[in-house]
Amino acid sequence: MRFRVLTYNIHRAIGVDRRFRPERIVRIIDHHQADIVLLQEVDEGAPRSREMDLARSLADDLGFPHRAMGHNVTLRKGRYGNATLSKHPILSERNIDLTIELWKRRGCQHTAIGLQDGASGGLSQTRLDVFNLHLGLSARHRARQIELLARSGEMSDLSPEAPCLVGGDFNDWRSLLMPFLTGGMNFRSATESTGRGRPLLTYPSFFPRGALDRIYYRGPLALLSAYRCRLRLSRVASDHLPIVADFETF
Repeated sequence: MRFRVLTYNIHRAIGVDRRFRPERIVRIIDHHQADIVLLQEVDEGAPRSREMDLARSLADDLGFPHRAMGHNVTLRKGRYGNATLSKHPILSERNIDLTIELWKRRGCQHTAIGLQDGASGGLSQTRLDVFNLHLGLSARHRARQIELLARSGEMSDLSPEAPCLVGGDFNDWRSLLMPFLTGGMNFRSATESTGRGRPLLTYPSFFPRGALDRIYYRGPLALLSAYRCRLRLSRVASDHLPIVADFETF
């Protein structure tokens, strides 16, 4: 079966024009009709985003029946983290702490998603393990955070042959994490496999120079296409551009 994944650092739905406009995020995500959406910097109860539960609001507005929220940072009022929206059932979820010592809290949200094949009336289900992360600003910290992820029970207990995705905001300007992910962890890169000879640039949205947002995959998954959003609205709605990838199970 085929399915589409979108990863997007929505910057709390505050655009580069400094305006809180969640409706712009809704329009961008809705345009791509993804089956699974990985979001980073998602507020809940914070004054800067009108104290909204953004994960719930976006899921409702977009018609996603399933969602999971992993809180990483607690603010004076409210908190934020990573959210996963899915058109397929979420079988289990857990937020993996990737915080290094006393530095800013970081996390990776793990969800096990039951992909339902519409051709078989929803009776056939394939488990897909999805890791939605937001790594730190230091290259040294990012390397340690990927090691923490690799050692987590959610990742280490998975068979290398199981369908699995890791996506989100890696903050990996120089692709330093790619050898570890594609070597030691046996992932393939969706965002460097575009035939362009370089990863998809997503930051800053209005003049992309950095490939901060990425998707890696392994197991019985075939990459059909991967591209960044081309909508003009996406250049102002957040400081990142979303990435879309199409896969097929085999």
